[in-house]
Amino acid sequence: MTMASIGELGLAELAAALAQGKVSSVAATGAALDRIEASQGGMNAFRVVRREAALAEAAEADRKLAAGERAPLLGVPLAIKDDTDIVGSPTAFGCGGNLPDKTADAEVVRRLRISGAVIVGKTNTCELGQLPFTSGDAFGHTRNPWGSERTPGGSSGGSAAAVAAGLVPAALGSDGAGSVRIPASWNNLVGIKPQRGRISTWPLPEAFEGLTVHGPLARTVADAALLLDAAAGPHAGDLHTPPALRVSDAVGRDPGRLRIALSLRIPFTATRTRLDREVEARVHATANTLRRLGHEVTVADLHYGVMMGATFLPRSMVGIRKALDALPGATVDPRTVANARTGRILGPALFAARHAETLLRMRIGRFFDDYDVVLAPTTATPPPGVHEIDNIGNWATDELITACCPYTWPWNVLGWPAVNVPAGFTAAGLPVGAQLMGPANSEPLLVSVAAQLESELKWYEHRPADWWSAPAA
Repeated sequence: MTMASIGELGLAELAAALAQGKVSSVAATGAALDRIEASQGGMNAFRVVRREAALAEAAEADRKLAAGERAPLLGVPLAIKDDTDIVGSPTAFGCGGNLPDKTADAEVVRRLRISGAVIVGKTNTCELGQLPFTSGDAFGHTRNPWGSERTPGGSSGGSAAAVAAGLVPAALGSDGAGSVRIPASWNNLVGIKPQRGRISTWPLPEAFEGLTVHGPLARTVADAALLLDAAAGPHAGDLHTPPALRVSDAVGRDPGRLRIALSLRIPFTATRTRLDREVEARVHATANTLRRLGHEVTVADLHYGVMMGATFLPRSMVGIRKALDALPGATVDPRTVANARTGRILGPALFAARHAETLLRMRIGRFFDDYDVVLAPTTATPPPGVHEIDNIGNWATDELITACCPYTWPWNVLGWPAVNVPAGFTAAGLPVGAQLMGPANSEPLLVSVAAQLESELKWYEHRPADWWSAPAA
């Protein structure tokens, strides 16, 4: 198989090709590394590339395959986000500075290794995952494969760009306010934000005061579910351990006729927001597809209230403060310093914010007495320009990110699962998405609905043009 043909394969397809001996892990991993190297000057998706280590791991995978061993992802090259520890590399989390190499894998990396995955590198993310952009003084700008002057989103923008461009068949991201779903929507990908605790955050008992979870990015629902199942599972130190379930089994399963609420209402924000008309049209088109599939789709807005935002702010800002404190010697943007300072000020409000979650779950949970699933926009706008976040102050930054991405963060407060599905393209050819949201532990239901949509819309057939092999101007 050629480097180009290997890059066309999805996660499950490549795993099958490896198991059948159609391609070796060394060849597949080498091809991924070559694609990454060719793209770095233009797209800049990776912070760390593990060429020597990954090829050695691929050679070991080939020895296992030849000996008849099998595992779900044996020999498959994958990427992880640079907020996740892997032995031998620093975890910079978008920051600058001379940071030490990690001496142990995160629990999720340990589980990916057990599944046989070869980790080719760590993808770029903004400083401490704060923005729906992927850029920073430490590494520059990561660009969207669908438009070189557009951001891929964030904070898992490097992972999303790598998958959309075919550098790897799937990648791990993390989502603390939409950071998997937002870049998934802006890159024509499936992105799953699982139930809190579904994938361990160890060595942290929880991340960002329970807001942040790991989640997969892939071109198809089946591939995203496969990666989720491989990554899932608890560590003894985790604070959150939901009941075990297997998400891949829901792909292709008929969910029955569902009651789906189409909610376009924007959660309360302190800045002006408006849903872009093209995004709104694509979400309505997704709703119409669900109707054709036999579901009852009703316009019914969720009312989050002011308390949801009032609880999110202390948790997110204290999370930023703790994350920065855990990186002594890191160099960061003044906006990050200001947010960490706000986290110190809001520390006394954290107790009340955490305890309010139970009341919010009860109130929002009553909505699911009448509906099975919520359909909403993932973002309010198509992907912004890659430089729009540059050299602006804190208030202007808050206005920009809220105007683009006001829809995703409430589900992080609740800790419940949500799935971004591609919803089509704007007139300018930019991807946008819609999110399916459910109550606690509803990943199988959401995945079954997402797979139904995929069978109709076939979004995986659309790939971006390859512009990134030449350096950006």
